[in-house]
Amino acid sequence: IHNPMFSFSDTTNGYHANIVTIDHVTPLHEACLSGHVACVRALINAGANVNAATIDGVTPLYNCCASGSVSCLDILLQNGAHTHTPHTHFPSALHEACKRGEYCVESLLSHGADPDYEVSHLGSPLYMSCLHRHTACTKILLHRGASVNVGRGGDSPLHAAVRQDSADQVPLLLDYGADVNLRDGNNKRPVELAPPGGRTQQLLLAFEGTAIPRPAPLHTAVRNCGTRHEYLTFGC
Repeated sequence: IHNPMFSFSDTTNGYHANIVTIDHVTPLHEACLSGHVACVRALINAGANVNAATIDGVTPLYNCCASGSVSCLDILLQNGAHTHTPHTHFPSALHEACKRGEYCVESLLSHGADPDYEVSHLGSPLYMSCLHRHTACTKILLHRGASVNVGRGGDSPLHAAVRQDSADQVPLLLDYGADVNLRDGNNKRPVELAPPGGRTQQLLLAFEGTAIPRPAPLHTAVRNCGTRHEYLTFGC
């Protein structure tokens, strides 16, 4: 029955929909990981537990996000799947979705997932999205009310976006009020992490009202005047 291509009649031929492996993996886990919509429907109709967890805390919902199967995800959500696990150290479906892209994020948030749900070793969903450069996902989270400055420990989503030199995400975070003065675990502000001369550095400097120092036209003229014996004419 753990073969995703099992016959639907197998659930009535001596097999149980919630049979588990030694690691507590159920047939529904397998079907969701493979993105088999028909199998997911059949198993749920046969009484499969949509919130079953492996010994590592992985749920069928998490596997849907890992495989990017929005169709399977929606079926689980319509049948009572919980968007979050009871323990914050367990794998989070929303974080996995943010790691992979925007495909499953909207559905999870529409069914009550908390956009600020934090996992101790991963941080916030927004931090995960910024870390993996998923601009569309970041936009969805911010639009849904994610806290723009909540990341992982002292590391903000803006820190993560700047480290990735993500010129698409930095202005988006700034538009939603990202704090450019927050310091990470190494006491660094986002602008101090930006690649020198890169687009993200330029965006942050412009936002802070500064610019990379350049010689003013008059300074250059004076310098040339001193070497070329030229005269300057000042207008009123």
